[in-house]
Amino acid sequence: MINNDRIVSVTKTDLISLYGLILKQASANSSLEKLASKDVEGNFQVTANSKIYICDQPVKSLDIDATASSVSASTIYFLAAKDYVGFSIDGTPETPADGSVDVDNDASTLYKAVLATGDITITKAGF
Repeated sequence: MINNDRIVSVTKTDLISLYGLILKQASANSSLEKLASKDVEGNFQVTANSKIYICDQPVKSLDIDATASSVSASTIYFLAAKDYVGFSIDGTPETPADGSVDVDNDASTLYKAVLATGDITITKAGF
């Protein structure tokens, strides 16, 4: 917490929208787009290459369509759902690359997943 004495509650927006607004303030994220879930369960699929996304709800699973859509690079900001399964490439479950953090499936911690050179690296965003 930056300021323990004067806390301003977030009441006019949801947490994901707030994260998205904050992320867009960095020039590296100026092209940030919403990635819509394929269903109400929180299953996602990335089909566009070299984009920066924020998932529109907590993620249960996220598949990167590397073959049919030629996705070889992507950055995805996400919250992990309580029933978080993880990431896959072309339907094959992926073990996060070395240097990745363990994902806490609390549906509120923001993470950044980066696909590069066929590996997915997950880091915690923020402090």
